[in-house]
Amino acid sequence: MIPAVVPCTDRALWDEHVDRFQGHPQQLWGWGETKAAHGWSVDRVLVKDGDETIGCAQLLVRRLPVPFRALVYIPRGPMCSPGNAQVVLNRLAEHAALRHRGVALSIEPDWDKDSAFAGAVAAAGFRESTNTVLIPRTLILDLTRSDDELMAEMSKSTRANIRKAMRSDVEFRKVKNEAELEQVLAIYHQTAERAGFGIHEDQYYRDIFRNLGDSSPIIAAFDGEQMLAFTWLSRSAATAFELYGGVSAEGQKQRVNYGVKWAALQAMREDGCSRYDFNGLLNDGISDFKKQFAKHENMLLGTWERPLSPFYPAYAKAMPLARKGLQQARRLLKGAAGQVRPLVRKLRPGN
Repeated sequence: MIPAVVPCTDRALWDEHVDRFQGHPQQLWGWGETKAAHGWSVDRVLVKDGDETIGCAQLLVRRLPVPFRALVYIPRGPMCSPGNAQVVLNRLAEHAALRHRGVALSIEPDWDKDSAFAGAVAAAGFRESTNTVLIPRTLILDLTRSDDELMAEMSKSTRANIRKAMRSDVEFRKVKNEAELEQVLAIYHQTAERAGFGIHEDQYYRDIFRNLGDSSPIIAAFDGEQMLAFTWLSRSAATAFELYGGVSAEGQKQRVNYGVKWAALQAMREDGCSRYDFNGLLNDGISDFKKQFAKHENMLLGTWERPLSPFYPAYAKAMPLARKGLQQARRLLKGAAGQVRPLVRKLRPGN
């Protein structure tokens, strides 16, 4: 019997499946709700072999101009066992073609590059793509390790900065409400301006906070009522995933960004997570800061696409050009405005 693709419209049941498959927080219901409010549609499906669910995926669908029709994207999914990966991918691709008339199914699984999944992805007709949203080169910490074991992987100066921060009068705790969220957004704007990266409009972040709830904790450093730094995460049962981070000028002076990162690791371990993903490494200052927390790096499988339309070759050429154009537009807007408040909506769906 050919496995069937069936919709899942129950939030509790969906999130149960994400946790059952040790899935990524980008696959949680609340993340999909946020994307649905900002230009995407969401399709959550189970792949069932009789009464058994052998896989699942939250598909994000973006409508494209004719003749491309739609891009179907699975961030950090699908979820299944290695033995079922090929059949699950085949069924999802067929569903994306029939249900959404997609030009391609793009996946960025939460699977290691050298894992047993790699062969199944190629066997299912997917090809590597440079249309990357979520960076495969990253740093993932094993939260089942002790404090001493985690500290041993850090640089000497990082350990010293953490201990100094934790001995200070600064309080490290989770953000409690939307009033404190506004402090987070203020610091994030400051950080973006200082570091020169683009961000979404504020409502996007407010929607994440509301839609994900306890599955999107923000760990912050407070000096009295004043916030100095934060690390914003999403979390499933197994994985904590960094979304955003920021530090004020005063927080930088006190180096509380080291303490807030350590507090986030501790909080996610207390919440039961076994993995902590720093969400991508580039060759920039932010990545240099991340790399101080371990001596290793991780490489995930990356971006793979399965063509679903005869127009895929044209799409594959057009997409990089379109993204390059958006990046150039953002740089022009930044220069004209004199600050990082891009008016062009981000094309990247993963963050």
